[in-house]
Parts: sequence; C-alpha cells; structure tokens
Amino acid sequence: MDQHPPGTVHIPPRQLEDFCARIFEAAGCSAKEARRIASHLVGANLAGHDSHGVVRVPRYVEWHKAGFVLAGQEAEIVNDGGAFVLMDGKYGFGQTVAEQAARLGIARAKANGACIVGLRNAGHIGRAGDYGEMAAAEGLISIHFVNVAGSVLVAPFGGAERRFSTAPICVAVPLPEGPVVLDFATSLVAEGKVLVASNGGKKLPAGALIEADGRLSSDPHTLYGDYPPVGPRNPANGTGAIRAFGDHKGSGLAFMCELLAGCLTGGGTSGPITARGRITNGMLSIYLSVAHFGGDEGAFHQAARDYVAWVKSCRPADPAEPVLAPGEPERARRAERGEKGVPLPREAWQSILDTAASLGVPAPG
Repeated sequence: MDQHPPGTVHIPPRQLEDFCARIFEAAGCSAKEARRIASHLVGANLAGHDSHGVVRVPRYVEWHKAGFVLAGQEAEIVNDGGAFVLMDGKYGFGQTVAEQAARLGIARAKANGACIVGLRNAGHIGRAGDYGEMAAAEGLISIHFVNVAGSVLVAPFGGAERRFSTAPICVAVPLPEGPVVLDFATSLVAEGKVLVASNGGKKLPAGALIEADGRLSSDPHTLYGDYPPVGPRNPANGTGAIRAFGDHKGSGLAFMCELLAGCLTGGGTSGPITARGRITNGMLSIYLSVAHFGGDEGAFHQAARDYVAWVKSCRPADPAEPVLAPGEPERARRAERGEKGVPLPREAWQSILDTAASLGVPAPG
C-alpha cells in the first residue's frame, strides 16, 4: 500500500492526464503528441514510478522552451541491417521517438524472430518499463539498456565524484496473465526520486547520496544545491552525487549501459561534458519473439509460469510481505491509484500548476 507524507494531494488519473495534455499542447505539441506524453507520465505515476511521472512536467516544458527538446519529431533510420536498426531521435520528445523505435523493433521481431534497435539523441524517454510492456503485449521478450548523454549524476563505486548517468535497465518477459517486468535505475535512487523528495515527497533512503568529501547523505541539497520550496531544480548546482546501487555491481551495470546505449549508438555518454545544457537519452533494445525462438510458445509460458510460482512459494522472511515477481508491485499500485487517485506532494502539484498558468492553461476544476 502507498504511504504518503502529510500534504499529499490525490488527483484522479484521467483529470491529471487531461490537464498535462493541455499543458504540452499549449507548449507547442500537437494534440496527439501532447496526449502521448501526458499518458506516459501519468502511467508512470500509476505504476508507482513517481520519479518518472508528472513531476517531470515543469522540466519538460522548460527544456522545450530552451530548445533542448523538440516537438513533432520523427525518429530517422540512420542504418538498417534488417535484424538491426540504428535510429536518431533528432532531439524529439522521448515519449514520441522512443515509442517509434519500439514499434519498429516490435514489428521486425514479430516478422523475423529478433531485432536490435539502437536509438540516440532522444529527449527523456521516461519509464523504460513502458517500452518493455509494449513488447510484452505483442508476445515479445525485450531487453533495454539506457543512458543519459551529458548527464553526470552518479558516483562510481569507490568514488565521490559524478561519472555515470542513472543508466536504467529493463527486461520484460510476456506471460498471458501479465508480463514479468524488471525495470530499475542502476543508481541507488533515480534522479527523479531526489526531485520528488526535494518537492516534499517521499524521503530518500539513508546514504542514497554522497557529498564531495565522501560523507553519505540523504539531503536533496547534496544534488541540487540551494533551491526554493517551489520551482526548478538544477543538478548542476549541487556538489554531491547519487550513489550506485549494490556497490560494485550496480556501478558495473551503469558502466555497461553507458558503453552500449551511449558509445554503441553514437549518442554519447554521460561525460566528459564540454558544454552544459541539452541532455539526451540513448537506448539499445533487443526484441526476441518467443514463438520464433523456442518454437513452442505454450511450452515457454508453462515453464515460465511454473518457475514464477515456485519462486513466489518461497517462505517470506516477513509473513506480512510475500515474495513477489518483478512487475507485481506495479500492477497492484495501478489498481490502487486508479481507484484513489495519483498522489502528489503539494509542492510538486503547485509547480505543475505554476507551469500551466505560465502557458495560460487553467487549473482543473
């Protein structure tokens, strides 16, 4: 169940999506693109990934106004080898160009059994799990390595300076009753979780951040420096870093995300940074058709179901906390938040309202 700090407001999902769509349309997106971005962001909130939800709206509008992210872009095919495709997002909204890349990879894998798609120069793509779920809905397994070119936020294991982006990884496996979806940042917390905490939301775990002198911290000011109660947050103003999860293991995974999603796609890595400003996502995605790969889709589903059931049958360390498969917490949260509304810290909600007002978009009634 969701646990929320005092001062949390709950907004009905459809109302929130409509409101955010109007904001992006007023910012210069087509109605279709505005709806897509809003749906993706609200979907992240519904899944419990608040770090990739509507808290991003003011930042996206700010980036669009600055020309760092562009509306109405079509991802361009740079190299097409049939079973592999390299695409350039041309700095379009990530929810637009990453979906285009995913659709292409899904279509190729369904036709041929497998496809590898590299995407570079995309705006922030949001929750990587969305693209894994898209593939799973079509009966495909997918693996996604993501990096953020030009964004240094995370200290490598043993270090006290920023070197990595938050570098997410997603793996999604389709099952008839719902996919198994592993989706996480290789940092101990996503940058968006620091953003949420700075706006009065859920506090960070102890030691999630590290100061420049090596002291551990859970204070968002470590990452953002000084900031007002309501308003933009700029990681460039802080002197500390987010820590990688799992010590050397998370740090190693982040390293590989930078090499695969950054170097291989040609979109660039987290650093070294020569000029601050625009940041872009790179994503290397692998799509596999269960029907082609194993020949017997039903046998795969049964074997996977049996294994999931066996893992979940493990005696829990805490009787009140049963063992879950990846993706189950998100499904439970969708049901709960769909009924009760999307929880937002008042500061985050006020920041969205201020952004809307600056564009002449009235607050929802």
